[in-house]
Amino acid sequence: MSVGVLLMTHEAVGHALISATHHVMPKLPLRVMAVEIPPQADPDVMRTLTARHARELDEGDGVLVLADLYGATPCNIGLSLGALGVHLRCVSGLNLPMLLRVLNYADKSLDELAEIAASGGRGGIFIDHA
Repeated sequence: MSVGVLLMTHEAVGHALISATHHVMPKLPLRVMAVEIPPQADPDVMRTLTARHARELDEGDGVLVLADLYGATPCNIGLSLGALGVHLRCVSGLNLPMLLRVLNYADKSLDELAEIAASGGRGGIFIDHA
């Protein structure tokens, strides 16, 4: 068994990140899926769709939800899945280094992957002082 990874993003972000990930890592060691929330989407409809995807991803070890922006609709929908019985951890601030770091530690538990995601996201930020 392994943790499933669900990207909760605004339109076009999640699939672009998965595409970029495949460029770096052609075979992904974890199942990764993206739910992109379009403008004007009905949150209740999207929550139902997202819950179905999360349940598909959960092979018994839970789902790591990586959201693009804390407090925005995609993140809020991701967070609401816990109330629907989905075993999850949610990390916001999704970026490519975060996703790659998670996939490089595919054997870790859900709780460990949440910490790895946050660390990877922060560690992928660099300020050039040249």
